[in-house]
Amino acid sequence: MSERALLAAGCFWGVEEILRQIPGIVKTEVGYCGGHTSNPTYPEVKTGSTGHAEAVEIHFDPLLLSYEDLLRLFFKLHDPTTLNRQQNDVGSQYRSAIFFVNEAQKVSAEKIKEEVEASKKWPCSLVTEITAAPVFYSAEEYHQDYLQKNPDGYNCHFLRD
Repeated sequence: MSERALLAAGCFWGVEEILRQIPGIVKTEVGYCGGHTSNPTYPEVKTGSTGHAEAVEIHFDPLLLSYEDLLRLFFKLHDPTTLNRQQNDVGSQYRSAIFFVNEAQKVSAEKIKEEVEASKKWPCSLVTEITAAPVFYSAEEYHQDYLQKNPDGYNCHFLRD
């Protein structure tokens, strides 16, 4: 049985590509969440006017990958200290966010964020928001598995030590 997680860490293409390679990840889907527009489209989201973040819905096997270990990876695959930005991608749609789906995930998210902050691996304070999971809207089909379909496509994500 899998569990569900929702994470935003900048452009969803690179985030999905890293996560899909992690043992214990069962399925990923890119989409939009955290905003005020119903059924948003990419042309709307990219303007920043919908309030949505580009996010990845992750289904994972908790026997192979704990939620806390997934969050530790999340904090390594993007810069959680830049507000509304990941490298060349600028705007609230590229914010760092953990959308918890239950109280246990909320507690874990707060714990891991504090752990990462205390580690001093990042020179600045973390700006990652932790908020209840909103409705997740799947992105258009051409965004799904984008870097599998376009291996030379844009990607600003990598795993840090």
